[in-house]
Parts: sequence; C-alpha cells; structure tokens
Amino acid sequence: MTAEISRDPWATLDEIMGIQVVDATDEGVGPLAFFGRCSTEDNQDPTTSRAWQVANARNVVEPRGGEIVAEFFDIGFSRSVPWERRPESGRLLAELKRPDRGWSGVVVGEGTRCWYGNQFSLIAPKFAAYGVDLWVPELGGKFDPRNPSHKMLMSQLGAMSESERQHVQARVRAAMDAQVVNEGRHQGGRAPYGYVTVDGGPHPNPRKAAEGYRMRLLALDEPAAEVVRRIFAEYLGGRGDRAIANGLNRDGIPCPSARRPEQNTHRLADGWQGSTIRSILENPRYTGYAVFGRWTKHEVLMDPDDVAAGHVVRFRRSTPERVVRSRRPAHPEIISVEDFTQAQLLRRSKAAGGLQTARKTERTGRPVKRPYLFRGRIRCAVCSRKMEGSPRKHAMYYRCPARTLAPESSVLALHPPAVYLREDTIRDAVNGWFAELFDRDNVDRTVAALVASQEGASQRRDGGEAARKRLADAESRLRKYQAAITAGVDPAALVEVINSAQAERVAAQAEVDNAPAPNLMDAAEVQARIDMLGDVATKLNDATGEGLAELYAGADLQVLYEPEALTAEISMRVNSVRVRGGT
Repeated sequence: MTAEISRDPWATLDEIMGIQVVDATDEGVGPLAFFGRCSTEDNQDPTTSRAWQVANARNVVEPRGGEIVAEFFDIGFSRSVPWERRPESGRLLAELKRPDRGWSGVVVGEGTRCWYGNQFSLIAPKFAAYGVDLWVPELGGKFDPRNPSHKMLMSQLGAMSESERQHVQARVRAAMDAQVVNEGRHQGGRAPYGYVTVDGGPHPNPRKAAEGYRMRLLALDEPAAEVVRRIFAEYLGGRGDRAIANGLNRDGIPCPSARRPEQNTHRLADGWQGSTIRSILENPRYTGYAVFGRWTKHEVLMDPDDVAAGHVVRFRRSTPERVVRSRRPAHPEIISVEDFTQAQLLRRSKAAGGLQTARKTERTGRPVKRPYLFRGRIRCAVCSRKMEGSPRKHAMYYRCPARTLAPESSVLALHPPAVYLREDTIRDAVNGWFAELFDRDNVDRTVAALVASQEGASQRRDGGEAARKRLADAESRLRKYQAAITAGVDPAALVEVINSAQAERVAAQAEVDNAPAPNLMDAAEVQARIDMLGDVATKLNDATGEGLAELYAGADLQVLYEPEALTAEISMRVNSVRVRGGT
C-alpha cells in the first residue's frame, strides 16, 4: 500500500516519522527578577543607584514583553565578594531552587556591577541548571550559553569590572595621599588617644560644602595628651610597655576605650594593655604631623584550596614607600619629633636584642608587696647584672642572679657563688653621701664637680656610648660569621644569627647617628637646682621608704657593687651632669 503524498512532502514525512512541528509564537519574555548592586567605591546614593539600574533593566526586557516582578539589590558589598557571601545575591541563588519562585529569568542593571573577575563563569551554570535565563544590558538581550561571542564578552566584562575597581582604588588613594602631603588633611576615622576631632569650617570641595559637609580637624584632649606625654617619658626612662600599662592602671587612669566609649564600641574598656601602649608609642601623629597609610587592606584567599570562595580583607602594616607625611605640622604637637625619634630608636634596639631584652625591661614596674629602695639600681661589678631584692625576716638584701649565667660563660669562673648586699647598709651610706654633698660647707665643691663632669660632653652624644658598644659588638660578630663562612661553614646555618646581628648593627648605628646633644648646665643653673632641694639632711631623715625611692629615682642613682672588696661606687645624675662617690 502506497501512502498518498500530499502537496507538502515534508508534512507527509513528519507525519510518518511522528515529528511534531510547533510554530514559533512570540508570547513575550514573561516575569523576571531584577538584580543590582550599589557601588561601595564611589559612595553613591543607594536610592539613585537602584533607580537607574532598574531603568536600564526595563529598557532591555519591557520592549520584549518582560515584566519585573521581584527585586534583589545588594548595598554596601564590594563586587569582589562572591555571590554566595552577599546577602541579596545569596538569597537570589536560594530562590533558584524553588519551583514556585514566580519568575523565569533574571535581568541585571549593569553587568560590571554584578560580576567581577571570573564570577560569571561560576554563576551562569547554576542559572542554566534551573532553567533561568540571564538578561544583560551589555549583551543587548539574553545570554546564550551556546554563543561563543557571548561567553567571550561576559569574560571581558568581568575583567573590566576588576580593572575598574582597581583604578578607583588607586585614584582615591592617590588623592588622599596628596591631601595629606600638601594640606595635612585629617582623613577621618577615630582620633588618636590624646586628640579629639573638631569642626574645621566648610569643606574645601565646593559641591560638598554646598551640601553641608564640614572639615574635621584634630585638637588636643589635654588630660589624655598629658597621659601620652607620661607614656613617652616613662618609656624613654627605661620602663617597658606592660610596666607602663600597669602603672596607669594602678593610678586609675581610664584607658582609651573607657575614656571615649562612643568611638571604641568594639573594645572592652578593661584597662590599659601592653599593646595599647605600643600603639601609642609607634604613632607618629603625636609629633603634630599628619601621617597616612601606615596600615593597608590586603585581600587574601578565604580558602587557598577553594579559590571560588573569594577573598577576605586583612589589615597589615604598609611597606615604607606607601606611608606619606605632611610637609608642615597639621595639628597640635604632643611629643617632639626628637623624643619620638628617640623612642623609635630605643624600640629598634630592644627588638634587635630579641625577647630576652624585652623581658628585662618588663621586670620594672611590677606590683610588689613591699618597697625596694634600690629596685633596678644596684649592679654586680663582676657580671654587670642588676641585683634583685631578696627579703629576709630581719632585713632586706639584694642578691646577684649569677645562677642565670650560661654554664660556659667566662664570667662564671670569676664570680663568687653568692653575692648579697644589705639594703640598710647601702641606704645609710647613700644618705650620708647625699647629706655630705649638699652640706653648706661642701656645696661649692659639689657644684664644681657637677660642672666639671660635663667636660668633653660636647664632643659626645648622650647615651651614645652604650649604642657605640652595641654597634661594635654587632660588627665584631658579623666579622666572625664572615670568617666562619670563608673557613667552610655552610652559610645556610648562619642565616638567622647573621640577620640578627645585622638588625642590631642597623639599630645601633641609627641610635648613634640620631642621639640628641646633651643638655649642658653652667654653675649657676646647677646651684639653682641644688637650692631647690632645701635641707637635704633633714629631708633624708624624715623621708619614708617610698619617698627615698622617689628621691633615688629622681637623682638617677646607680650603685656598682664590688663583692670581693665589699665596696660600692655610687653615682647620681642631675639632668645631664653626673657626680660619683664611693663607700
């Protein structure tokens, strides 16, 4: 039986093969969801940003019969954050799985705002898996995954988005750097402890000034500024970070987060910490100059094994070339540049010495049950170590901690097994020496001795001798290491010690080069300071333990005890002049 062929052979063939041909009908795009994102780089108004992105989306889909029935709009999240970690983007991805979501496609306001880098290649397959079309204004319509040109263009849009963000960041940073260098402008953020922000008049940008924006300047918070001065003075006087913090806590001085809780809501206000002292000591803005860029944002992978998880922001110290400083003072000074520089040199010298040096500093200032008149002021002449308090029932003694010497130390062979010095013995000797020095019959001789002790001071720098010794020691060790390498020692085995010695050498050299000139006094100035003391003998007899300790600290009293000869050399300093005695 032969089938009758109609006038349309294809129709007969389709009927035989069971192929059903459906005529294309234009029923319109249908219901769509809108997605957009408000830029965080240019601080654009979210309402305005949403309005023009919705308008862009409607211009793409409404001529084709599309209708926006749902909206997803992220505000305050960078485009570099993956979709899964943005609130509205994540909600949109969750809605894809719902059969009753009420829309069959998604239209975006601008492709470069929605996708960054390779994000589109990670997101588009999810939409395709759930049968959701993507409409992109830059494509002029719907994204076709089978069209290689579409894939190439979307890849380029991601790269353009990444490049645009980086360019915006670079322009903003360059502008802020210029404002700091040329104008000393405060770039916002929390004011450093010791300062408050005050109104500085209309904003220099005419548009912002017309909108009511005001300049913000740093002004002194005098009570807090006095605490900052105390911190620097105590640090330069030899106390460590934790010791200074303990002293401030004992005196009941509120810490920064307790003094200004409204700008420190992220902190516990639980007292001064060593880290708080460190941040104050390392902040150059206390010199009165504007400094910007000491810390910078770094984007690091959240999971190195899953690059698609994106990056997280971490703050790290900037490299020196990224930090800028104003050419002129920008706000009131709390600490002089000279004192701040001395503090940094001191920190570098301690850091070069490692943790052991830091621990020695931190021993000062710890709370004790009873006062030690000569705390940290007596040294053993054999090993040069500070002698520590050793209370006994009948008296207070100071002993040398020779037990901590290294077993192979050459000093240990010459050191007595036990070195003790009784406190009241040295106290009576010191007080007697003080009374004799400042007696009316001897005061002229004391003044002459103090003035004479300054001879040659103009040729040296205060504190430079210790720095020169550290410099010579570091250079000597470097020469030994170089000789060891020449003799055949593996250089890799000496990397750590060479780096340590090099760091000590650099710190000591900087301290030598930048040490301030000593403050010299003439005979009249020395005499005036002694007259201010009054009757020294009477005051020594009436002084309590704490009063004597303060006197010894004020005079910078130092005792060098010779255990073999049972003698002690006593010295004191009045400003930059020193007088010595013996007992």
